Amino acid sequence: MKAIVKRSAAPDDIAFEEVKVPTINDDELLVHIKAVGVGIHDSYFLPQEINYPYPIGIEAAGIVEETGSLVTHYQKGDRIAFVSMMQPKGGTWAEYAVVHQDSLILPIPANMDFTEAAAVPVAGNTVLRALTALHLKEGDSVFIAGASGAIGTFAIQFAKARGWNVAGSASPQNHDYMKSLGADKTVDYKDPNWASEIRDWMPNGVDAAIAIQPGTGTESMHVVKGGGTVITISGDRIEPERDITAAFVPHKADVRDEVKQLIQEIATGTYKLVIEQTYPFEQGLEALQKTQTRHARGKLVLTLE
Repeated sequence: MKAIVKRSAAPDDIAFEEVKVPTINDDELLVHIKAVGVGIHDSYFLPQEINYPYPIGIEAAGIVEETGSLVTHYQKGDRIAFVSMMQPKGGTWAEYAVVHQDSLILPIPANMDFTEAAAVPVAGNTVLRALTALHLKEGDSVFIAGASGAIGTFAIQFAKARGWNVAGSASPQNHDYMKSLGADKTVDYKDPNWASEIRDWMPNGVDAAIAIQPGTGTESMHVVKGGGTVITISGDRIEPERDITAAFVPHKADVRDEVKQLIQEIATGTYKLVIEQTYPFEQGLEALQKTQTRHARGKLVLTLE
């Protein structure tokens, strides 16, 4: 099968190659991939024990090709979107991928195509887990650092749906975009005075912040009121101050039911899914480089159809 693989332990040794179709265990599914969600982590979310060449990627959408004897909830022909991380048999940037039956698997609504479905699992799951750590009530405020990408696109909408006041940072060309999603206040992250603008908007500080982009956690802390919360999606380690809770995304939070509901709500138009660009599979390396610039608006997706 065709795959985009990591060929060695060297950081950027990624190429387009032909590899064997993986085989499944009794508790796994083999999925014929139709579309792949592109993410910043795709080339380095890898298992500890790895056999090269190793297909990269952690999310996709496709058709179930085969199921193991212990799989009861899915059958051949099912249309699914899924997250498959640290899978020794390879990731999702391939014509076929293996997924364990206990992974995050989302049935695709009848009126949603594979390209749309592939853009939902990682961003939706990440934001919904992050929100479980923000104990906010209607009327509270949140600042989202780096709010124009796939995660921020969902974060703005989910926060507004909960009745929160929302501010977001991004490049100026994305400010109208963030406002179209519901952001009440937008700032330019390159403007040295952006924190002052947030404090002018919320003089006592915001109740919480979601730091999506690397390096934004400590800066976000400065606009949060004492006793508030900062969640770092990038994994930044930050030193708490003023009784502010500094936390990572709670990875043990089980929000799979909420993500399954989300994909249905996207299909009915309750939430907006934004795909900035689709790429044919052969241009996967170009898409990876684009997402690594961290200037994508919404999601990038590879198509294999």
